[in-house]
Amino acid sequence: MATQVTIVGAGLAGTECAWQLAERGVPVRLIEQKPKARTPAQNSDAFAELVCSNSFRGAALANAVGLLKEEMRRAGSLVIAVGDGCRVAAGGAMAVDRDLFAAEMTRRISGHPLITVESEVVNELPAARPLVLATGPLTGDALAADLARRIGSEHLAYYDSIAPILAADSIDWELVFSASRYDKGGDDAYVNCPLDKEQYERFVAELLAAQKMVPHAFEEPRYFEGCLPIEVMAERGAQTLAFGPMKPVGLRDPRTGKRPYAVVQLRRENAEGSAYNLVGFQTRMLHAEQKRVFALIPGLANARFERYGTVHRNTFVNAPSVLAEDLSLRACEGVYLAGQICGVEGYVESAASALCLGITLAGRLLDAPLPLPPRGTALASLLSHLSRPNEDFQPSNVVWSMFPPYEGKRLGKRDRHLALAERSLTELDPWLVQIGRAAVGGMPASAETDAVAAADAEQMRPMVPERAAVGDAQS
Repeated sequence: MATQVTIVGAGLAGTECAWQLAERGVPVRLIEQKPKARTPAQNSDAFAELVCSNSFRGAALANAVGLLKEEMRRAGSLVIAVGDGCRVAAGGAMAVDRDLFAAEMTRRISGHPLITVESEVVNELPAARPLVLATGPLTGDALAADLARRIGSEHLAYYDSIAPILAADSIDWELVFSASRYDKGGDDAYVNCPLDKEQYERFVAELLAAQKMVPHAFEEPRYFEGCLPIEVMAERGAQTLAFGPMKPVGLRDPRTGKRPYAVVQLRRENAEGSAYNLVGFQTRMLHAEQKRVFALIPGLANARFERYGTVHRNTFVNAPSVLAEDLSLRACEGVYLAGQICGVEGYVESAASALCLGITLAGRLLDAPLPLPPRGTALASLLSHLSRPNEDFQPSNVVWSMFPPYEGKRLGKRDRHLALAERSLTELDPWLVQIGRAAVGGMPASAETDAVAAADAEQMRPMVPERAAVGDAQS
């Protein structure tokens, strides 16, 4: 039997990596600190807990993350397979019932005969090799410090924020309406709270005046551009929110027949529709201030919070300086990183990095080396971000600029993205065969439908004047 691999962390990356290894016959020792301990952002003892949004973002193939998900689906990703089985309505996006998703991920991992799960708080790198660190953005202080000492480079940190979740029965349904932008994705995908100009201006004023969580003196708040707290966006200009998460494009209030001045969207959190997430409303306001300020939104005057928005640290390494192409640490033989700690951003990207690592590491341990995905694919393009020299390296979602340029005839944006997607999926097929999967053959029949959904997703993406968001993340 192949050498056992030790993995620290049973989040999205750790579980995906463990599954890929075990499915190829490699035994795995998966160390997870739950239930002995939790990070401040965690609420359950389940594996692969979605601590921010329940959205895996755009589903369309003309969207870089949509293409990445399709490649992962074809490559046998556990995260995507389970996600597909736990989907809830989300227009042109892929969103899941977070509780069902985590429960099924836990069941699949715990039930695999080659995966042994241990509950332990890890404060320093275990001696076992090969070792995979998949400890995520909230890697413990002691373990992060040990890692920093070993790689000879200061680890980096910035702050991430998550949006509140509200109980559905506390929403005033007489003041809101259900609709997706441009009537795409079904009317039950989003609930919309419409604001007129006066309501919007008052909301922004109170948002700016509200008390926020203040970081410690030694902590520098460095926010991910694709997941900015709403108050940080509001500080950039009075209309920033109206062009960002509160933009009303593609929506009409059925009671007036007109487009609202601004709108707050709520997305269903679970299949039952008993809870809703405030889309794009990640915040660092104090809890009491969240209750007061969000009560100014029509329909939310008596909202009951299932979870308040909060801010948390995100730890990651300077990947171009410390990681080799195979995601191993140059300074620590036999130690690999996967997930957000290696410098990717987002649920899908974290699982994608782990999928690639699990597959290639299994091949190495079984004396049947497997290559990384071809450069033109979304998987390889994401990994290229981790090796590209950068004086100020920051985590990133998968974005089209990571892909090799399209060299065909001049095309519009959507058609160019679809051409890149077709090229990527065509290049993916030979690699799928190499890793023991079936070749699928280019674009699926739904490509045109996906293209329409992508156009809608583009309209829905937050726009921050003067500073473009990185990728199309929505936490």
